[in-house]
Amino acid sequence: MAKITVTRPDSNPILAPNPNILWEAAASFNPSVIFENNTYKMLYRALSVPLNYHGQKLNLSTVGYAESQDGVVYSGKRQLVVPTEKYEAFGCEDPRLTKIDNDYFIFYTAISAWPPTAESIKVAVALSPDLENISEKHLVTPFNAKAMVLFPEKINGQYVAILTVNTDRPPSKVAVAYFDKKSDIWSEAYWKKWYTEIDQHLLYLPRLNTDQVEVGAVPVKTVDGWVLIYSHIQNYYQEAERIFGVEAVLLDLKQPEKILGRSTNAIFQPEAGFELAGMIKNVVFPTGALIRDDDFQIFYGAADTVGAVATVKLNLFLSLLKQSTYKEAYKFHKYSQNPIFEPSPDKPWQAQAVFNAGAIYEGGKFYVMYRAMSWDNTSVIGCAVSDDGYHFHDATNLPVYVPRADFELKKQPPSGFSGCEDPRLTRFGDRIYMFYTAYDGIAPPQVALTSISVADFVAQNWQWEMPKLISDPLIDNKNACLFPEKINDKFVILHRTAGEDIALDFVANLDFADNGWLEKEAALMPRPESWDSAKIGIAGPPIKTEHGWLLIYHGVSKLDRNYRLGYMILDLADPFNVLFRSPFPILEPEFDYEKIGIVNNVVFSCGAVEKDGLIFLYYGGADKVMAVATLEVSKLISVI
Repeated sequence: MAKITVTRPDSNPILAPNPNILWEAAASFNPSVIFENNTYKMLYRALSVPLNYHGQKLNLSTVGYAESQDGVVYSGKRQLVVPTEKYEAFGCEDPRLTKIDNDYFIFYTAISAWPPTAESIKVAVALSPDLENISEKHLVTPFNAKAMVLFPEKINGQYVAILTVNTDRPPSKVAVAYFDKKSDIWSEAYWKKWYTEIDQHLLYLPRLNTDQVEVGAVPVKTVDGWVLIYSHIQNYYQEAERIFGVEAVLLDLKQPEKILGRSTNAIFQPEAGFELAGMIKNVVFPTGALIRDDDFQIFYGAADTVGAVATVKLNLFLSLLKQSTYKEAYKFHKYSQNPIFEPSPDKPWQAQAVFNAGAIYEGGKFYVMYRAMSWDNTSVIGCAVSDDGYHFHDATNLPVYVPRADFELKKQPPSGFSGCEDPRLTRFGDRIYMFYTAYDGIAPPQVALTSISVADFVAQNWQWEMPKLISDPLIDNKNACLFPEKINDKFVILHRTAGEDIALDFVANLDFADNGWLEKEAALMPRPESWDSAKIGIAGPPIKTEHGWLLIYHGVSKLDRNYRLGYMILDLADPFNVLFRSPFPILEPEFDYEKIGIVNNVVFSCGAVEKDGLIFLYYGGADKVMAVATLEVSKLISVI
């Protein structure tokens, strides 16, 4: 989709601290705004001068009020929500304002301890009949949460809210909650049950595992759906490298957990001077939105110091959101009993690691050919078999494929890396072809090819052909596989040359007697601003679907060097033609078995099996263990 461009009016910032008002002398920011009776009514977070408060020295946060006739000049500043309850004893932050049923609902972050901890940061709500007085207050969430917004009208007879859960115990989750009556909003019993079922309530806004996403503004109703503005923070776990951005998603009017369209990149990031310098540099954080005439207005905090507004033409904004080809952001479901294989201390050949398996389905059984590594860093290939795709047993107590050729026999000292790495399997006719990385520890890694008859493979009669090199011995090459059928009467091979791309070659035959080495007739490249910005390489061979070749691939980010998986859909007749490429990853390191190992923060696949419409994706975690994840193929190809 085309990039959404906003305008920052010259009147910015529209909200600034007043040094003569002690309760907002340090900062006035994160505004939430409604428009009624020809008046902009704004709530905002006010930060006081440093105080000695309840035995602690801090800048106390309270909720301020101001109003404007023109949306530019705000006046009549006064405090509206201040700490009066134990659960908010150390501050009331970041209000979100909704009017519904003639009541003003003010959701805010309540701080019960100083310095704050995850356990002391929760959502509270204040109700007001007139934005002059607070009629009641309640603690809402019994768990860590922030940024709760209430839709400004009931949906299907229920109150509906969206909130960010585990904001201070990341990874956070954005989720939807439905309430039959107002009192359910602050019912502890309701929330305890809801929290145990949180994965059923998710509004899936996929980010990288190193990023943070947080609800921004109260949803705005349009003819095309609800527009939810939210905050996306890249590199969240590296504080000095954080990049704050504002994004948007279009939700169904009757089913707000259903995504109709979305921005795939930041609508805007810190640029203006007041966004770059302040109490916290380089921050734009959205907290309000509304429609005025033909403009969509986004209110936000800048540098945690002032408040500002950005605008975009409403019709253009909605049009661009709807143009998104990626309505739903699917991720593979990781098997709850992962990892499915771990190193075996009693088997020296796989004592250090078992990972990166090629996969194939034959004769009613799942086979995975996995890379196993001994403590002397020699890689061999083992085979495991399963009836259901989850529970595997080794076909033999010994490897089924070991280094035999000179180009894969260790030539370094005993601890040097060498062997047969990362197999990928394709059945073609009555043979199964295995491409793998051959490495002797000195020459560059190279692509090797062997094969076995299907009959011998199923019988576990491991009569592999002697391998041959099919890539230039002077050039680093790996990540190779064979398409499962010819295109234009030629075999199609994917691989990766010394560069950072996926190379594609057409060859007349697989004996390579006349072909020479693999070259690079075309290439698929990394994307500079995406999760796959540093380099890419295939996972397993592509899976044929009615809409195109489904190619799962790995990508490495320049920002955090994590290995993640995404996918492409290639034209059936012309695999040079990419019909779709996922803007977000479909699998990424999240659990310890993926984040801690020989190489940290890696998910890496060499194969998948599609059975009865379900993809079983086999992958290595942190170059140490094997895992499996599943997803319906129909979801991945629904983008076409």
